[in-house]
Amino acid sequence: MRQNLVLKDKHNTMVSAPVHRLIFTLAIPGIISMVITSIYNITDTYFVSNISTSASGAVGVSYSLMIIMQAIGFTIGHGSGNYISRLLGKKQNEYASKVAAIGFFTALGLGITLACLGLIFLEPLVYTLGATETIAPYAKDYIKYILLGAPYITATFVLNIILRFQGNAYFGMLGIGTGGILNIILDPIFIFKLKMGIKGAALATVVSQLISFCILYYHCRIGSNIKIEIKNFSFTQAIYKKIIYGGLPSFSRQALGSISIIFFNKVAGTFGDAIIASMSIVMKIFLFAISIIYGFGQGYQPVCGFNYGAKRYERVMDAFWLYFKTCIFMSIIFGIIGFLFSNEAILFFIKDDIEVVTVGSRALRFQSIVFPFTVWFVVVNITQQVIGKSTQAFILSSSRQGFFFIPVIFILPYFMGITGIQLCQPVSDIFSFLLAVPMGVRLIKEIKIMQDK
Repeated sequence: MRQNLVLKDKHNTMVSAPVHRLIFTLAIPGIISMVITSIYNITDTYFVSNISTSASGAVGVSYSLMIIMQAIGFTIGHGSGNYISRLLGKKQNEYASKVAAIGFFTALGLGITLACLGLIFLEPLVYTLGATETIAPYAKDYIKYILLGAPYITATFVLNIILRFQGNAYFGMLGIGTGGILNIILDPIFIFKLKMGIKGAALATVVSQLISFCILYYHCRIGSNIKIEIKNFSFTQAIYKKIIYGGLPSFSRQALGSISIIFFNKVAGTFGDAIIASMSIVMKIFLFAISIIYGFGQGYQPVCGFNYGAKRYERVMDAFWLYFKTCIFMSIIFGIIGFLFSNEAILFFIKDDIEVVTVGSRALRFQSIVFPFTVWFVVVNITQQVIGKSTQAFILSSSRQGFFFIPVIFILPYFMGITGIQLCQPVSDIFSFLLAVPMGVRLIKEIKIMQDK
């Protein structure tokens, strides 16, 4: 009874409090957790780069495996989280608890399956991910530890998303942020002090992710949060259909991202380990910048979902434009900084390989120029997914790393060499933006029509 009263108060807040205050309040914890995670990724790359260029390349190769885990976690997490926020907007709290349990235990089971298959087929796996002969030994040492953590890593993504979509971004920040900080501390200890090398980097990730999992699971069982309990789990076809349909855009975005990185590593590998290492560094820097955009989106998503479920469409549009205007401003600032200080950014990671610095700094400048164009794509895609327009969201999310990026990988390097490799992501981003423009205009018109009824 007490939980229902608190959930009622939360519902009233989400559909009546000023939109800008709600979004910024919920976004700050999301941004902090995303920034900490990105800083961890950067420091992890920094410490590993001090081992060797091949070790740095191994982290880039292994990143596609992490994206596969994210694909599982984000698919189940966003599929259940988006559904939960709309159910809470409709005050269907008990059904939301059932959706949460199904999402969590399904992700845990899929993580166990991935770990078993990955460890059994470790040798062919590293080469499938794009490792060269010199990178493969490092990649195997790194990946086998990461696979041991796959079950709770995938479940951690789900827990974080479910908490956020209830409007409890603070708890998500606490779990993800604590794990990220711990990872930063453990990296140099395991890699250098304990002399574990790249194995230490992987072990630091696995240990910190376990701590994040424990914190998030604990907070899912206290206060007004939806309780995740095994008694609420069942193989309910209707709920699985909603989760899969709602999470399909996330799956396509993450799965195609993993596939595209595999193809990219294979093409880049023909030019040498230094090219893989440099582009891996650029990727981590860009992920730091875009994590701010997605972090702000963590404040936008529950506000959008609650109010769409409650049919407060004018508040949905207010939230949409606030998200877009704020992020376009931030992206321009990031783009200018990235362009002006591209050389210094790459030198921070690696100083003794001139080729890595030269290739990486030029690629970062290209990416910085087009970075503001990604904002419209992100805002439209997230909105489509939150309000349940999964078909449109699937098409758009599949474009950036799939429909456009994969063909570009094979076309541009063939005609332009290393310059083509540097241009792959920027060119794909421009095409994705052009696709997102008419889709976004149509989305806005549809919401305004519902608002006028």
